[in-house]
Amino acid sequence: MAPLDPHSFSDSTNPPTSDVSLSLYFDFPSATIHGVAFFILAFPYAGQLSFDTRSLTIHQVLSPNDLSPLPFSLSSSPDPIKGTQLSISLLPEDDDTAFNSFFIVFSTSPSSTALQWLCPPQTFNKKHPFVYTQCQSIHARSIFPCQDTPAARIRYTALLNVPRELSAVMSARHVGRRPPVSGEGHSHLLPNGFNSLWSSETRVVEEFLMNQPIPPYLFAFAVGELGSREVGPRTRVYAEAVDSVLDAAAKEFAGTEEMIRQGEKLFGEYAWERFDLLVLPPSFPYGGMENPRMVFLTPTVIKGDASGAQVVAHELAHSWTGNLITNKNNEHFWLNEGFTTYAERRIVEAVQGEDRAILNTGIGWKGLKEEVEKFKDNLEFTKLKNNQEGVDPDTIYSEVPYEKGFQFLWRIERQIGRPAFDEFIKKYIATFKFQSIDTERFLKFLKAQVPGIEKDIDLVLWTEGTGIPPDAYEPVSDLYTKILSLANEFKLGRMPREDEVADWRGQEWELYLENLPRVLEASQVLALDERYRLSESKDYEVKVAFLQLAILSKCRNFYSEVEKTLKEVGRMKYLRPLYRALVQGAGKEEEKILAKRVFAEARECYHPIAQGVVESILAKHI
Repeated sequence: MAPLDPHSFSDSTNPPTSDVSLSLYFDFPSATIHGVAFFILAFPYAGQLSFDTRSLTIHQVLSPNDLSPLPFSLSSSPDPIKGTQLSISLLPEDDDTAFNSFFIVFSTSPSSTALQWLCPPQTFNKKHPFVYTQCQSIHARSIFPCQDTPAARIRYTALLNVPRELSAVMSARHVGRRPPVSGEGHSHLLPNGFNSLWSSETRVVEEFLMNQPIPPYLFAFAVGELGSREVGPRTRVYAEAVDSVLDAAAKEFAGTEEMIRQGEKLFGEYAWERFDLLVLPPSFPYGGMENPRMVFLTPTVIKGDASGAQVVAHELAHSWTGNLITNKNNEHFWLNEGFTTYAERRIVEAVQGEDRAILNTGIGWKGLKEEVEKFKDNLEFTKLKNNQEGVDPDTIYSEVPYEKGFQFLWRIERQIGRPAFDEFIKKYIATFKFQSIDTERFLKFLKAQVPGIEKDIDLVLWTEGTGIPPDAYEPVSDLYTKILSLANEFKLGRMPREDEVADWRGQEWELYLENLPRVLEASQVLALDERYRLSESKDYEVKVAFLQLAILSKCRNFYSEVEKTLKEVGRMKYLRPLYRALVQGAGKEEEKILAKRVFAEARECYHPIAQGVVESILAKHI
């Protein structure tokens, strides 16, 4: 066996799946999905085929010709990271033939790590249940069996059978909504009597098609009572059918079409036809997820001043770097996120101006330095290309691939000049679109396109070295310098005057707070909040940065606000720093008790990925 990916059972000697057709029956009372998947392989094959699964029941594997059972087995004990290996024997009786397709009948479980099932009280409208996916990095395998590696790109069709009062969206083209038809999509093969329930009058089928090959982590859907608002010729904003949420989202993201146009000028034609947005309930664990055609967003990016559009700019940038060109596996994650962070800042610069892009870069620079310090006992994960054998990618998720990757590309831009680098990126995207590549392939292309670049930039140090290379670059602008100067003056006892911060938005405050001393006197924290009400900010970037400062300074006046925040949002960008601040270090007994209690009470409101991350933080420090 020759593994493709340290996080997958997929075998490089096996043919990749080229297409999959899914028929999925959503059973909300049991928080399970019953499914039939029809797989088409890239070429005929006879032998053992390995798939990834996690928390799935595999009922049958069937021949496409006569639906006769095909032998299969599951590994005896799940791997704590990769899950359970499904081995299928594709051994036809006739030695002259081989399989290029087969069926798998399966069911998910309530413990699926990709799915969060929300009961009505956990949603915005409080009336109907809701379910959504988060498959990155290695969680698609808990929805359907697959070769769950970005090296194996697939096209898919899907029939989603859901309660009639609900609707569905996917990372795919919506073909239509209609009454279910008995037996369609091989639904007669569904297990446990759900085949007979498929065509119930209380159900509806939503049909989708993704005819461009995508990595499995970009497979996505959401089901609930959904509404939408049109915000541009290629964009609708979806959310639960709550007017206040939809209206706020439409206002926040009204400038999306201009960002798409600027992205096309920089990186070439937008390849995915639609760029729709779905605002999920507060438990969504990320700021955004770049699912093609249907980006998922946390409601925390709706800030009321259009600044949340920077998250949209990042997810839009993935349409070229990440979705069109994908890292071959998570050891090369910087190819997705470093490129996308660079592309995001170019789009922000074009739409919102250079100062705004530099503030974004400055916040990232500070974050990179903090992440490198966090990994000081395991510098492997400060490398762009790193070894993740036996490592859960969720537990080492950090800003390093984003910000160090950005710095690497910015260094190349400074070396060859922006016009030349712009042409390089366009050629890079055109050359590798719809492919999954690794760092070596990128470097080979770079050296071919920019002869002698390795003499000017230490490419090995940047991609395989630890820490921050000496030729990385802190951004410079008048506004950026002014904010850092004000942060330094705070150390001397001077808070900024109201006229100095009158025009500040969330990013300015975030940069200011991030550059204050990590521990202050409690009286200083109280004075800062008394003047600027930072603990009440509607911008969670500001609020969480302030609350983290309050915890580290043991200013317990704000612990009730910390508890409230940890219970009302599930975005890991906020959970990680707040829980870590509560439990890291000595003399934190009261804070550790608070962290354990809050997590016990909030746990079921977090997505399973977020649950695992918080559990690992608590296990390490308590």
